[in-house]
Amino acid sequence: MKRIIGLLVTGMLLTSVLTGCGDNTEPDDYVTNIGYEVAVDDTDAVANTSGTESDASKRISKEDIKVGVLYISDPAEGSGYSYTHDLGILGMQSNLGLTEDQIERKIVDDADTEGTKAAIEECISDGCNIIFTTSWGYMETTAEMAEKYPDVYFSHGTGYMSNDSNFNNYFGRIYQPRYLSGIVAGMNTTSNKIGYVAAMDTTSSEVTGGIDAFAMGVASVNPEAKIYVVVTNSWYDPEKEEAASRKLLDMGCDVMAQHCDTPYPMTLAQEYGVYGIGYNSDMSKEVPDACLCSVIWNWSAYYTAAVDSIIEGTWNSENYYGGMSDGLVGITDLASFCAEGTQEKVLEASKAILDGSNNVFDGELKTNTGEVIGSEGSTLDDATITGGIDWYYENVVLVE
Repeated sequence: MKRIIGLLVTGMLLTSVLTGCGDNTEPDDYVTNIGYEVAVDDTDAVANTSGTESDASKRISKEDIKVGVLYISDPAEGSGYSYTHDLGILGMQSNLGLTEDQIERKIVDDADTEGTKAAIEECISDGCNIIFTTSWGYMETTAEMAEKYPDVYFSHGTGYMSNDSNFNNYFGRIYQPRYLSGIVAGMNTTSNKIGYVAAMDTTSSEVTGGIDAFAMGVASVNPEAKIYVVVTNSWYDPEKEEAASRKLLDMGCDVMAQHCDTPYPMTLAQEYGVYGIGYNSDMSKEVPDACLCSVIWNWSAYYTAAVDSIIEGTWNSENYYGGMSDGLVGITDLASFCAEGTQEKVLEASKAILDGSNNVFDGELKTNTGEVIGSEGSTLDDATITGGIDWYYENVVLVE
């Protein structure tokens, strides 16, 4: 699967980093057809890059494919998490030539176990043969339903669970572009107060690891700056996200970052006349005067490869964890109003991440409580990054 995705995107997201400061005229192009038209001309070649031989008995024809997707919020509302996943589904649909009636969407709170089961049951009753569940809280229910329906494929976003047949997990090294966006924040703050609205506390390595990577990026160019974090304890809560954003802005933060579903940190940054760094999708389309850049996901790369593998009979249940080199994650072009030297610093760090000389979580890492994580000459492994980061980097301040 990793090699498939590498073929699909052809280094596309890195190009965005390398092209220099400038405005995007079509900010959502990166999540639709980029790169796949090259591969789709020869589907056998695409399928074979997975390293899994095609099994005709496991193939489902393109005409018979039906995709179910569970979202925690309405993708039409804002530019956040569910919106970006839906752009990925739309990109997959376009790439593979599926019709609208081959996609079924459900919106359900990922904390609602019975609601999640009911949504999955409805998808299966309507003929869905692959179901994507896009949020952490769906994980255990998805695992249960995969056991109940062994002839249906299940793929769960974030988390870690899978089985050996019809259920896998997908996520990415979002900490890589988080680090780059930290460089942007550190270069563009004048107050040295950077705000960060976080969905979860240190019990979520996904969120905390992103904060730490961002903080390391900031520290690499501006050791005087601090990152002030407000936690909402919800993956999607517009009221709390707005309140957290205002709290940080009222403290004097002049760059805002986020790991939350709504774009409130960005829209309020523009309202307050300061800067923001978007997440999930390119938020410059909503806040052109504030958005320095956005940390983005190209989910269509994964969704296209996953559905294509079912069509070709090459599906396997291995978990997928992609990064910048696969085109799954990246940052958008930097805004034209970025501080002088920002682009050069980002380019330098991008090259180091891609050539492996900077793995972000390298060496001794000092926490904000005085502990030291890691050791010289080593880097944190994937298991620790995805499930064991329960500490904040030394320049992070938790705001109660």
